[in-house]
Amino acid sequence: MMKWLGTLAVALSVACGGAAAQERSILHEVLDSGTLKVGTTGDFNPMSFKDPETKEYRGHQIDAARQLAADMGVEVEFVATDWKTLINGVVAQKYHIAMTGTSMTVTRAKAAGYTIPWGRTGYLPLTRRELADRFETWEDLNNPEVTVGYNLGTSFADFVKLRLPNATRKEVESPARDWQDLLAGRVDITISSILEAGELSDTHEDLVIPFQTVANSLPLSFIVPQDDQVWLNFLNNWMRIQHEGGYFESLNEKWGIQGQG
Repeated sequence: MMKWLGTLAVALSVACGGAAAQERSILHEVLDSGTLKVGTTGDFNPMSFKDPETKEYRGHQIDAARQLAADMGVEVEFVATDWKTLINGVVAQKYHIAMTGTSMTVTRAKAAGYTIPWGRTGYLPLTRRELADRFETWEDLNNPEVTVGYNLGTSFADFVKLRLPNATRKEVESPARDWQDLLAGRVDITISSILEAGELSDTHEDLVIPFQTVANSLPLSFIVPQDDQVWLNFLNNWMRIQHEGGYFESLNEKWGIQGQG
């Protein structure tokens, strides 16, 4: 009996310790420290990018992060990350939240948590103007003679492997971007989001969208640790308030992504 009671006491101690640890949410850490740490890639216009003159972060997600920090009454600190280490940074708590234009995927959801969505996205192909006549449908890309580039760690990687299994694939690692390989002639196609494809085709005269059939509609959300329900609940409540107040609708309009609210 004494041995059993001792085992029970240890178990209760561990359980209570775990409960206490859970009570110390990221929410409390942010409020106590006065700083919200936001992981962002800075390479995804119009979501998160560096202003060429000021070298400061700008974009839809940057505005949202500043608004979140202001509503919490704290300062915001942007922590540079890249797509291949984005989830690891959340898990390792290098930042409190990732805000960089991420879509929800099953692969990411296995390792990290998501807030409720703020919008939706889909995929469009991007190619060089000289190759545009070769591609009229998604199936035209599913060919060994077509080299498709994508950034490692992005949702585009899963899409290419599942939807275009016959294409020749080329992974690009950050800080390089797949569309840079496209401009350089190292790939024939990259898969872009509807958020970025228009911006890239407007900015670079040689880049075009060969057809307008959108694929793989996905919700857009912010990424947080899986095991902090207090933090996740707070963020979801904040997002509901902002949705109801029209904040995300006006933010989407400001950055030219109407219809994603």
